[in-house]
Amino acid sequence: MGHYKADIRDVEFNLTELLKVQDWKEFGLEENDVKGILAEYNKYVENEVFPTREPSDQVGVKHVNGKVIVPEVLHGVQKSFYDNGWFALGMPEAIGGTPVPESLYVACMSLATGANCAWTMYPGLSRAALNVINLKGDEFMKTHIIPKMMQGTWGGTMCLTEAGAGSDVGALRTTAKPLGNGKYAIQGTKIFISSGESDLYENNIHLVLARTPGGEEGTKGISLFVVPRFKINDDGSMGESNNVVCSKIEHKMGIHASATCEIQFGQDTQSEGWLIGEEFEGMATMFIMMNEARLYCGIQGESQANLAYMMAEKYTKERAQFGKEIIHHPDVRRNLLKMRALSRGMRALCLYTANLFNKAHHDHKHEAIIGLLTPICKAYCSEQGFNVSSLSLQTHGGYGYCTEYGVEQFVRDTQIAMIYEGTNGIQAIDFVMRKILKDGGKALTALTQEIVASVQALDESKFKREKDLFSKVLMSAQGVMQQISGYAKNNQYNLILQNCTEFLNFASQMVIAWQLLQSAVLADQKIASASAENKKYYETKVTDFKVYCAHYLIHNLSMAKTISDFTEDMTSLEI
Repeated sequence: MGHYKADIRDVEFNLTELLKVQDWKEFGLEENDVKGILAEYNKYVENEVFPTREPSDQVGVKHVNGKVIVPEVLHGVQKSFYDNGWFALGMPEAIGGTPVPESLYVACMSLATGANCAWTMYPGLSRAALNVINLKGDEFMKTHIIPKMMQGTWGGTMCLTEAGAGSDVGALRTTAKPLGNGKYAIQGTKIFISSGESDLYENNIHLVLARTPGGEEGTKGISLFVVPRFKINDDGSMGESNNVVCSKIEHKMGIHASATCEIQFGQDTQSEGWLIGEEFEGMATMFIMMNEARLYCGIQGESQANLAYMMAEKYTKERAQFGKEIIHHPDVRRNLLKMRALSRGMRALCLYTANLFNKAHHDHKHEAIIGLLTPICKAYCSEQGFNVSSLSLQTHGGYGYCTEYGVEQFVRDTQIAMIYEGTNGIQAIDFVMRKILKDGGKALTALTQEIVASVQALDESKFKREKDLFSKVLMSAQGVMQQISGYAKNNQYNLILQNCTEFLNFASQMVIAWQLLQSAVLADQKIASASAENKKYYETKVTDFKVYCAHYLIHNLSMAKTISDFTEDMTSLEI
C-alpha cells in the first residue's frame, strides 16, 4: 500500500495567494483560518480516509438478499465524517451547515476523493441530492428529510439512466401517475445508479426522473420526483418499505467500494413519490445536481492525478537504479515534471471554477463562464486524470502494475469519470453547441479576452518563448472559431459535431495554460522576497507553466490544423 501525501503548499497557494478566498468577507475567515481548516481536513484524510482505500477496494460491495453491503471498513470513516462535521462543510448555516468559500470546500473534497474516490461518492451524491431538495423542495421535505441527510442517517442519489436510453434521457420509460394529495405512483427501472443503495444509510432518498400522463415525448415532458426507499410518515419518521428494490449491482473495473445499482420502482407493489419543482421541469431541476456531479467528475480526475503524482515523486526519490535514485534519470524527471504541471493545472482550474460560484452570487455574469468551464472540468480533468495515473504507474515500473504501491487502483478508478454523468463526447457537444454557439460565443469571447490580457502582460524577458507560443495559439483559436461558426451558418452540423471533442481539448489546454500562467507570474513576483523554502516552491510554479506550454499547449497548433484542414464529413466515410 502506498503512502498518502498531499501537495498542501500548492493548495494553499491557490486558495490564499492566487484566489485570496480570505477576502470573501461573508465567511469571516482569515488566511490562517483557511489554512487551519485545510490542515485539519488533510489530517483527517490521511489518518482515516486513505487507510480505507485499498481494503475497501479489495472487499468491494456485496448484494445479499436484496440488500447492498459495503465493506465494513467504510462504516467507521462514514460515521466520523458526519460526526466531525465534515459533511456540513460548505453547506448553508440555515440547515446546520458550516459556510466556507466554495473553493475551500472543493479543495477539501479533492483531498478526500483522491484518498478514496469510491467512498466519497456516498456522501458526495447525498450532498448533491440534498442541495436540490433545499432549493426546490416543499416545507415537508425541508423539515423532515434535510435534517436526517445532514446527520448522515439518510443518504441520497439521482436516478436518470435506463436500459436502452443511456445518454438519450428523453427516451426514458419510467412513469409517474397521480395518486392525490401530491403523491405519485412511480414505476420503472433505473440502471447505473451510483451509490444507489447501501447499508451506510437507514434510508435513501432517490431523485427520479419520470414522465407524468400529460408529459410529451422527449426531455420537455419529464418531471422530477423524490422517492424514498422507505416511506416517510407524516411526522417525519421512517415507515414501511416503499417497494424500491435494488435488483442487482454491477461488477466493475474500478470504484469497487461504490455500489452501482439497478433499482426497480413499483414492480410488485406501489412505490410512492412526491413531485419536486414544477411538472415538466424535471431536467432543469435535475441539472442543479448534474452540474455539481459533473464538476465532481472533474475533481475525481484532478484529485487522483495529484495524489498519483505525489506517490510517484516519493517512489522515484527512493528507488535506485544504475547507481542513483531514478528521479535523477532524465526521462523519469521529464515525466514527473509533466505530471506535476498537468495535475497542478487541473487543480488550479477546478478551484478557479469553484471560486466563480461565489462570484456568481454577487454578479450573475459569472454564471455563463461557469457554464463554459463545467464541461471543461469534467471532460479534460477526467481524461487527463487517467493519463497522469497511467504515467504514475509507468514511473513505478513493474511494482506499479502490482497492487503493492496502490497506483494501479488510480488507473482503474479514474476511467469511469470519463463515462458517467454524461460521457466526455456528450460534454464536448454541450460545450460547443450549447455553451458557445447558442449564445453567439459571448461567454467564450469574455473568457478569451481575459486570457489575451494576461498573455499580453507577460514579461518577454522571462517568458518570451511562452508568450510567443500562446499568441499563436490564440490566433489559431480565432480561426477555428470562425470556421465552426461558418459551419453553423451553413447548417453543416456534422462537421461541427465531429470536431467538438477536438475543440474542447483545445479550449481546455488553453484555459489550463492560462491558469498556470497566472500562477507563474504571481510566483515570479514573490521569489525575490521569499524565504529559502518558499523561493524553491515559487520556482516550481514558474517551471510548471513552462513545462505545460512545451509539452501540452504546443499541441493546440496541430489540433487547430486538424480542425481546419480536415473538412470531409466523417459520416460519409466507410468503416
